[in-house]
Amino acid sequence: MSMAMKTLNTTTQKCQVRSVASLRGASSSSMRVSAVSPFNSASSPLSAKAAMATASASVACKATTTQEAATTTTTEYGMNTLNVWLLKQEAAGTIDSEMAIMLSSIATACKQISSMVTRAAIADMTGLAGAENVQGEDQKKLDVISNEVFCNCLRASGRTSVIASEEEDTPVGVEETYAGNYICVFDPLDGSSNIDAGVSVGSIFGIYSETEQCLVDDDDEEKLAKCVTNVCQPGNNLLASGYCMYSSSCVLVLTVGDGVYGFTLDPSMGEFVLSHNNMKIPGTEGQKIYSFNEGNYAMWEEGLQNYMTSLKTGGAEQGSKPYSARYIGSLVGDFHRTLLYGGIYGYPGDSKNPNGKLRLLYECAPMSMIIEQAGGKGSTGRERILDIDPTEVHQRVPYFVGSKHEIDYLESFLK
Repeated sequence: MSMAMKTLNTTTQKCQVRSVASLRGASSSSMRVSAVSPFNSASSPLSAKAAMATASASVACKATTTQEAATTTTTEYGMNTLNVWLLKQEAAGTIDSEMAIMLSSIATACKQISSMVTRAAIADMTGLAGAENVQGEDQKKLDVISNEVFCNCLRASGRTSVIASEEEDTPVGVEETYAGNYICVFDPLDGSSNIDAGVSVGSIFGIYSETEQCLVDDDDEEKLAKCVTNVCQPGNNLLASGYCMYSSSCVLVLTVGDGVYGFTLDPSMGEFVLSHNNMKIPGTEGQKIYSFNEGNYAMWEEGLQNYMTSLKTGGAEQGSKPYSARYIGSLVGDFHRTLLYGGIYGYPGDSKNPNGKLRLLYECAPMSMIIEQAGGKGSTGRERILDIDPTEVHQRVPYFVGSKHEIDYLESFLK
């Protein structure tokens, strides 16, 4: 017998039992009163009472059946996938269909990169590619491949007009026949130096609306300047942001300006499934964790050194339990842990690199949008990240992100 038939039979039996019990109660009342009453007609008030009892039993039966049916529709097989979630966001008017298609394309790119990261060691995709990116950093093989995957998926979506990547020297305009209305900025594989060691890495992206048209076949300086202007927007203009972490599981975290949601890739079905609903970073109840590369301590400014020293004696609550150090060396990995557990992550400037090494446009701004949507804060130590108006595509800034009270405490040492 099928599960549906069993459920129906159980519901029917419950209804029958309730109906019989109600009728018996009504009949008993009728019989007891009939013994002392000279009236015993079908139109007596007692007969009406029995009919009402029967009707009540029927209503109760219908209500029970409806409630049980509603309960049985939610089963262990009911999954809220990314595509279903995007459709709900579109129906609610939070995003339009163009944005939904674009985010779905990014998810496809993340699935491909996740597969490549998993097989990197056995598919000869580890090691250097033999070139440097625009920042002078050695490119890993997977850096180059991941960038190509991201670009191809975004072009194929037909919803992007300009693409800006950490691995590209300048923003890339999409052919007019494929162009859309959105700009996507991204770091295709953050933390790639950890690939060979099997440590968590990830992809970061942010989506803006275009302000000026930029066509791929326009090579003059004026058109190129328009492309750069189009891309260099403050984080406050971001429409959506997200990251995908490739680790023991593949987790896609994103926001469209209405909360933060996490989706875990189910390898058995090849779909991202909602696993973290409306994520919030812990406040004062969170763990006391700091994530900094203390190897550069001697090159930090005095205020930051004093801050770091205070954490080891309890932070804002001096004399309490000291903070624990947790540092992966991968922005996505460290950020994800901070989002879940609380605390603070920082990549400050120092005497060697006054502005740090993280890029404002496609690392700091998207991550700051996510953390603020989750109730946290992103800062340079002196100003809010999302308020900064970029002056160049690959601009770098000092970066601190975490629980709001933690960032406020840090800023008290630097401002």
